[in-house]
Amino acid sequence: MKNLVYTALIAVLMIGCKDKSDKKNMDVDSDPMANTEKKGTPPSPLSATDGEWQVLFDGTNFDAWKRYLEDGVGDAWKIEDDAMVFYPPKDRKKGEKYNLVTKDDFTNFVLSMEWRISEGGNSGIFWGVKEVESLHEAYLSGPEIQVLDNEKHPDAKNGPIRQAGALYDMVGPSEDVTKPVGEWNTCVLTVNHKTNEGSVVLNGTEIASFPVNGADWEAMVDKSKFKGSEHFGKYPTGRIGLQDHGDIVAFRNIKIKSLD
Repeated sequence: MKNLVYTALIAVLMIGCKDKSDKKNMDVDSDPMANTEKKGTPPSPLSATDGEWQVLFDGTNFDAWKRYLEDGVGDAWKIEDDAMVFYPPKDRKKGEKYNLVTKDDFTNFVLSMEWRISEGGNSGIFWGVKEVESLHEAYLSGPEIQVLDNEKHPDAKNGPIRQAGALYDMVGPSEDVTKPVGEWNTCVLTVNHKTNEGSVVLNGTEIASFPVNGADWEAMVDKSKFKGSEHFGKYPTGRIGLQDHGDIVAFRNIKIKSLD
């Protein structure tokens, strides 16, 4: 009799554990950005007194940001789990965009942030953005560091110059060091017009270096889709931007350090 009661108790405990496990798996699968890293290491907090760094986003507010050519941020950008997350509006009006830019301008800097892209997603990080009314998109003035799902977004099939970490359409990454979709990637962008040096470090590996002005820069532009542009890459001093490319994307721990 004792053995029968003991066996029944073990069975009840096993069923209870399975129910909890199934619910946990269901909750993770329902989130298009969910994965093992999301429930792992939390983001490292930043503060306004973080050494020489100027904090652009600490997980609590959008005070340093605005929509490109607009006031405010808009409802498409949310703050979730200390990250800013873009959700493409389902009722978007024709031509309506939610690119974000900083309220301040920067010239020579080191920019550090983490990004996380959704499955099949595309976004980007701009610098040197000039808000010009005749330019409907931030990418028409600001060069872009690509944020991409290299596995499932079709742009990755167009070669390294369109893949994650690339100086878009000009300099491809030396290797693919991106983490699986849904995990956080740490990107450090350096732009220094005084030394004419730019670089991208992704997840601790330098994957791209390039000039940022002068004849060498112009030669790269002339071989790209931006050839002949009146505004592209013409502004050493401009705003940092985050791209609305119509896909879910998240950014966190954004800070910048001036090299001036």
